[in-house]
Amino acid sequence: VAALRALGAEVAYAGVEGHLPVRVAGVRGRLGSAVTLRADVSSQFTSGLLLSAPCFADGLVLTLEGDVVSRPYLEMTAAVMRAFGATVTATAAGFEAAPGGYRAAAYAIEPDASAASYFFAAAAITGGRITVPGLGRTSLQGDLAFVGVLERMGCAVTVGADATEVRGPTRLMGVEADLRDLSDTAQTLAVVAPFAATSTRITGIGFIRNKESDRVGAVAAQLRRAGVAVTEEPDGLVIHPGVPHAARIATYEDHRMAMSFALLALRTDGIVIEDPGCVTKTYPRFFADLETATGVRSG
Repeated sequence: VAALRALGAEVAYAGVEGHLPVRVAGVRGRLGSAVTLRADVSSQFTSGLLLSAPCFADGLVLTLEGDVVSRPYLEMTAAVMRAFGATVTATAAGFEAAPGGYRAAAYAIEPDASAASYFFAAAAITGGRITVPGLGRTSLQGDLAFVGVLERMGCAVTVGADATEVRGPTRLMGVEADLRDLSDTAQTLAVVAPFAATSTRITGIGFIRNKESDRVGAVAAQLRRAGVAVTEEPDGLVIHPGVPHAARIATYEDHRMAMSFALLALRTDGIVIEDPGCVTKTYPRFFADLETATGVRSG
């Protein structure tokens, strides 16, 4: 809201100041052509402004402040914009988008690498094999790097031209992983970690406390509820080896909490996911697909 106002847009809070809902009015005259935006909390604010920038009469010079998080998402946003005819350039300070709008184009949409992480993790936990077609070495999505973390844990990983396969090992090993650039997979790794022979340390994810839930504190609380020893750190988690037991898992209205913790059921009886419907935000068929892939029934 601050960035849009700085550009000259009329934005008003319809209820409580600083909270949704907001009302955006039409702009009288031209929007500004330069703005500075914090990028240390989420990439989504930057992506939103970038997507609209080619429609500004004078384009936009976007300067980013702070340590940029989830940078691969910004690179993906720029790449998709270019595929539809926009001119956008990464600079030392941020991005510049030229005016000119977009043109229609045929575009093949990749499978969601963040959603695929749960199935790659399922292979790791069970010693099984999962292949996801459509995700290969030319993928734009930074979250596909998650399979590299699983490979370090002992999985056999094959990234082909148009598919990625993960085979789980007989023995998983813990790792230290900075997930700053693929933070949507942090909860997935956290649920794999208890099944490793050594501890796993996840770093670089302090900012995900501001997502749909406090994804650091929530993960720690629910792993402990299942009997797993966890050390919570300001910027991440240390998860120790352990045998999870039956538990009711609170999901905090967070789709990624539900999908990641459902994986505990691959090795643990009695896992109950509260509010499973929250997965409809991104993956309505998740539980059906998990059952198809693994044989673990939900309901």
